[in-house]
Amino acid sequence: MNKRTPIALAAALLLSGVTAAAAAGMPQPSPSDSLSLSSTQQKTAWNDLYMPSLNQAAPSGFTVKVGATVPNGVTTAPVNTKAAEAVPALKPYRFAIVQKKLIIVNPSDQKIAEVITG
Repeated sequence: MNKRTPIALAAALLLSGVTAAAAAGMPQPSPSDSLSLSSTQQKTAWNDLYMPSLNQAAPSGFTVKVGATVPNGVTTAPVNTKAAEAVPALKPYRFAIVQKKLIIVNPSDQKIAEVITG
């Protein structure tokens, strides 16, 4: 047997294990406090998530900007399936609409990771 065969076999087994683990629903990466979506991804997120009826006024003293903590008075919601499938990076996040801006929120610490304007 060629010396490279066991190495190739081991690599194939490792890769297939990773693929199987991903398919089995292994945990997705955790959201972070910054998200860098392309302009196309931002437009898709806007189209899939923005609804004027969900627009909220900003509480006193709250400025919508990346890194700001969303106050308790602002309601966030999970990213819907359509948006998460179109832009997979959005899946672990929540969102809100404040001052006609779509904000993407890290649910673990309530920090704004991305601000999208239409």
